[in-house]
Amino acid sequence: MRFSLVPPGPTPGTDERRAGPRAAAYATMTRVALTDSPTGLPSPYAVFGRTEWARLSESHPMNLTGDDLTRLRGLGEPVDLDEVESVYLPLSRLLYFYVEATHGLRLATSEFLGERPTRVPFVVGVAGSVAVGKSTTARILRELMLRWPHTPRVELVTTDGFLYPNKVLEERGLLQRKGFPESYDRRALLKFVADVKSGELAVEARQYSHLTYDVLPATVTIRKPDVLIVEGLNVLQPPTVRSDGTNTGSISDFFDFSVYVDADLEDIRRWYVERFLRLRQTAFADPKSYFHRYAALSDAQARATATDIWTRINEPNLIENIEPTKGRATLVLAKGSDHSVETIKLRKL
Repeated sequence: MRFSLVPPGPTPGTDERRAGPRAAAYATMTRVALTDSPTGLPSPYAVFGRTEWARLSESHPMNLTGDDLTRLRGLGEPVDLDEVESVYLPLSRLLYFYVEATHGLRLATSEFLGERPTRVPFVVGVAGSVAVGKSTTARILRELMLRWPHTPRVELVTTDGFLYPNKVLEERGLLQRKGFPESYDRRALLKFVADVKSGELAVEARQYSHLTYDVLPATVTIRKPDVLIVEGLNVLQPPTVRSDGTNTGSISDFFDFSVYVDADLEDIRRWYVERFLRLRQTAFADPKSYFHRYAALSDAQARATATDIWTRINEPNLIENIEPTKGRATLVLAKGSDHSVETIKLRKL
């Protein structure tokens, strides 16, 4: 896939009426007081309200349909075409510029070094809590990217497939900590992303079944994508230091751009419980489902069960491991209590 560099947008300070909506939004951005850092230092993020962010699409055509969105939307998530147009379309446009600029930089670097240029996949990470909507975000972004000029090859892989099998988790006493960083085969995940990033012709990605709640023996082949989206709870985890002093490495080291889907903890808890109740009539109703025993629960029993699972597993994981990685993201999508994106934070270049 060939990308050409795009001329930069209007310089900050240009008259907003002449420079168009992108400059107007940028001017709004630069006027925001960015002091939300816990250290008291200026925040590394520029903050946009949804209206200001929507202007950045610059009347870019919306080519996603209601049927497309129904297919992409997660269970119980109210994302609509208006949100796609005002939030995800500008983000897709920004990513397009990032991909082009990154490609141009690599060409320039290859020329400087006297090397033959090679195509390197652009890797996007999408992180966030259980039930916050990160999977829907990743699917919508992929669908919008597939509609870019030159129809790039865009692949989406979730880190669920790189969980250890249930048998291994049971042996290690980790089944009740499924989703925590230690429940993943980190080395296999790192190797997968590194192989894709290095341009391997074909790389096998493990798959996961939410029906059986376990890793599948089958794999899917990823063949030199132009863009790879890696979605998961812990994709922004920093590297850790082993007992011998060596570094474990981090898959975020291979990311060119990353998105964190954020919301208040109590809102996420409520969305998790509501989704659990809906699953009784859908996935849990399947006799093959690992959670089929929950299908016959009453509303009160289901709420109690979901709240217990959330309190014991998902909330501690969010507080201890997931939320602390938010500051490593390139962009943060902050949702309100109605599950819609209200604020966008973009790391300043």
